[in-house]
Amino acid sequence: MAAARRERAPLIALLGANALSMVGNQLAAVAIPWYVLVTTGSAVRTGLVGFASIAATILATFFGGALVDRLGLKRASIGADLASGLAVALIPILSLTVGLAFWQLLALVFLGALLDGPGTTARSALLPDLAEAGGLRLERASAATQIVERSSRLIGAPLAGLLIALIGPERVLWLDAATFAVSAAAVAVAVPARRAAVRGEAATGGSYFDDLLDGLRFIRRDRLILAIVLTVMLTNLLDAAFAGVILPVFAQRVLGSAVGFGLLVGASGGGAVLGALLYGALGHRLPRRATFIGAFVLAGLNFWVLALFPPLAVALASAVLTGIGAGPLNPIIGVVKYERVPAALRGRVFGAITAGAFVAMPLGVLLGGFLLEWIGLRPTILGVAACYLAVTFGMLAMPAFRDLDAVGDHHP
Repeated sequence: MAAARRERAPLIALLGANALSMVGNQLAAVAIPWYVLVTTGSAVRTGLVGFASIAATILATFFGGALVDRLGLKRASIGADLASGLAVALIPILSLTVGLAFWQLLALVFLGALLDGPGTTARSALLPDLAEAGGLRLERASAATQIVERSSRLIGAPLAGLLIALIGPERVLWLDAATFAVSAAAVAVAVPARRAAVRGEAATGGSYFDDLLDGLRFIRRDRLILAIVLTVMLTNLLDAAFAGVILPVFAQRVLGSAVGFGLLVGASGGGAVLGALLYGALGHRLPRRATFIGAFVLAGLNFWVLALFPPLAVALASAVLTGIGAGPLNPIIGVVKYERVPAALRGRVFGAITAGAFVAMPLGVLLGGFLLEWIGLRPTILGVAACYLAVTFGMLAMPAFRDLDAVGDHHP
């Protein structure tokens, strides 16, 4: 029993580091949009901040994936956490001392997300080896990662709303910076460096540009992964408009409270934790295609409910229910990646997958801000709801998704 605990300790440490980093990100995800809204009153500027963050994440995950393979997973994770935490800390430092201009806020948000991306990719790439060493099925390991991510919303977002009301958004960002530092320390102390094995397979003598192209070529050849990337690209565009601009504006105009904003994000995260837990327990027995498409459809129902401008209790119930639908999505995608991508290519392929999935999100945030000011809150929510439903039902007509039910038999 003691030996089993020792074998799983690195995996637990990795999940703990993810938890700290993601809780901090949730603090920032609530504090920064709220700071912009209360200081400028502009949905467009709020959208611009979201655009800067997502655009940096896209660049970081794509260009940083090959760098992660070259540096080694552990080193990349630690360095990214420390650098990103410093960028976040500069926001309250400037705001509380000499003042923070809007362009400076944009630059720091961009820099923080740019530095954070390679760390996220590195920790994701570490997971399969640590799960194997700990004797854990990929479905459960992937679900555990998503439980951590969704739990961070459950904890971080409501906490952010409460702390904003108590101490202000600038000081909340100090806590975000601290979580990055603790996350880096956890990986440094407890996670073994698996750089040598991965680097030995990956070192082909090619250029950095060749490494980047390797990731794109792999995605192009694998029709299932390509179909997933294209579909998630479209749904993420809509989700970015909703989470980055529409939901904060909904909370301000309909609920009138940053606490309500945090509670909605937290309720969605709580529901997703339940969904991920269910998938972790039963996922290996379920048909992946039906589960994947059905979960997407259920997740999109929240848009229709919020378009009715319901009271907070109804909005929270909807967020929990549709969050349960969202829970299995990323675990299924994670299992597909772990089963189909060779260990030597994980950094560059995982980075390219994330970049592809995120590439339309900056446009979504900008469109969300402009649509809110052009046609208003309810028509914008209804438009997003209709588009989301069309994309998710469109998966039924795509032959590539039939490969989901056979993915367990695939060997890269």
